[in-house]
Amino acid sequence: MLTDSNLSAADDARNIAAEVDALALRLQKLRSVIAEVIFGQQDVIDQTLIAILAGGHALLVGLPGLAKTRLVETVGAVIGLDTKRVQCTPDLMPADIIGSEVLDQDELGRRHFRFVAGPVFSQLFMADEINRASPRTQSALLQAMQEHRVSVAGRYHPLPRPFHVLATQNPIEQEGTYPLPEAQLDRFLLEIQVGYPDLGAEREMLLATTGPDDERPQALMTGAELYTAQRLIRRMPVGENVVEAILALVRSGRPEVTRDPQLRSAIAWGPGPRASQALMLAARARAVLDGRLSPSIDDIVALAHPVLRHRMALHYTARAEGLTIAGIIDRLLEPYR
Repeated sequence: MLTDSNLSAADDARNIAAEVDALALRLQKLRSVIAEVIFGQQDVIDQTLIAILAGGHALLVGLPGLAKTRLVETVGAVIGLDTKRVQCTPDLMPADIIGSEVLDQDELGRRHFRFVAGPVFSQLFMADEINRASPRTQSALLQAMQEHRVSVAGRYHPLPRPFHVLATQNPIEQEGTYPLPEAQLDRFLLEIQVGYPDLGAEREMLLATTGPDDERPQALMTGAELYTAQRLIRRMPVGENVVEAILALVRSGRPEVTRDPQLRSAIAWGPGPRASQALMLAARARAVLDGRLSPSIDDIVALAHPVLRHRMALHYTARAEGLTIAGIIDRLLEPYR
């Protein structure tokens, strides 16, 4: 006999399934519109959308000229987010990002301080070449990325919802740059590697981008609808086998826990609990993007590299022996393939 609670749970499951199906259809259209602007980078597009759907931030790492900036601008336009961009340079100050208080005077001559919000007060904040900003300026984003608010002169100022940071970084040109500290790297849900397009995609891009038309894509969503989608993703069911796989994978990357003696000697430090949270949310978002109701082990395998590679480090001796983070993650994934 079905009780009221069982009926309620069944109704809730049906509602979630219907909402996921409707969201998946919208996301397919959104993906295709972005792919009409960003050629030959479907994996990069999908991972960027996964990071945003999961409510997180993403670090786009790639050589110059691979459309990282254009991707962020296109995603912001298609989703309908208020987007602001800052070009990071060594002379950029924290106040240039979060804002500052200025001294004002009213018509009666009374003086008071007024907060002038910086560009971080947006729904999609782009930090272009983030590693060119000084450590002091980079730290201005730590509180914003974690707490979705900033504090200035002892007062908290909430950021808009949804709020996302998409940062870009050039992996080869390191002169005049400041490596991101581990605490900030850990705040990025995904590190997305942007590579070269294949020949067919580059040919299509060449013909499409050198003609007379360069129209901005129309918004297919709003910030409020995205926030609703993010709440839906957090309600999605996750099987116990997927939960156990996430925990086992993340914990096996820690030298204190892993049973593999070679990994224990090679890994300097491994992923923390935030990696498990990121993998759980990203797997749900990937399932929705594919039109599925719940994530699978395949989602964990597909997302392990972008979730883990910026949350691990190797000892110098391991690097000298030719070991890489990518190779270590592949080894951790062997039981799931």
